[in-house]
Order: sequence, then structure tokens, then C-alpha cells
Amino acid sequence: MPETTTPTATTTVLAADYFESYSVVGLLAVLGVLFVAIAFGAGRLLRPVVPTPEKLLTYECGVDPVGEGWAHTQVRYYVYAFLYVIFAVDSIFLFPWATVFAANGYGATTLVEMFIFLGFLAVGLLYAYKKGVLTWT
Repeated sequence: MPETTTPTATTTVLAADYFESYSVVGLLAVLGVLFVAIAFGAGRLLRPVVPTPEKLLTYECGVDPVGEGWAHTQVRYYVYAFLYVIFAVDSIFLFPWATVFAANGYGATTLVEMFIFLGFLAVGLLYAYKKGVLTWT
């Protein structure tokens, strides 16, 4: 006689497999948190704690703090950082594009879309160059 399985038994087996895969992820997350907690705890227990007035001073780049704590920063450093972030984030979009470009039926469409995207990037870079943002003085 062939064995028959009930829908309830099949559903239970599928649910068990489903939650078993998540239990592995949960176990790895708990182990990661424990590893970090143990590392920080060991560092706290093993480090020497000898506070002195010199150690409690504000320290920046090897220069003792003199004068006011307020310093002017030139805007161009923020512009460089902003341009870097723009082009770094935009380069991240090239990776999924490359996977879609390799798929059947999407080659020409994605190629045109990517050239439009790279055109926008080129216009932004040209605008920054014309405004003199990219010249280091």
C-alpha cells in the first residue's frame, strides 16, 4: 500500500524547514553579538586605566589645543566630499545594470539607459569643472 501524507503533515514539514533556515541566521546573529560583547568586555578588563590631566586634554592631530574651539573650514572640502559620494553611489548602480545587461532581451534597452545615466554624470562633472570646483588651490 502506498503511503499517503496529509496536507497538515506536509505543511508542518515545510514550516519546520522554513524556520530552521531562519534559526541558523538567528544563531549567527547571536554569535556575532556575543563575539563583539566579549571583545569589548575583554578590552575593558585588560586595559590599564590611569587617568592623568594630560590624558584628559582635547587632542587633535598632535597639536595642543590653543585658543577657541571654533575653526573655519572651507566649503570646497565639503564639495569634494559631496562629489565623491555622488560618483561612488552612482558607480554602485553600474553593478546591477551589468547583471540586467547580460540577461536575454534587455541588452539594447539597458545600454541606452546606461548611456543616458552616464550622460547625466558627465554633465554634472562638466558643471563642477566649469564652476572651478575641481581646481585645488
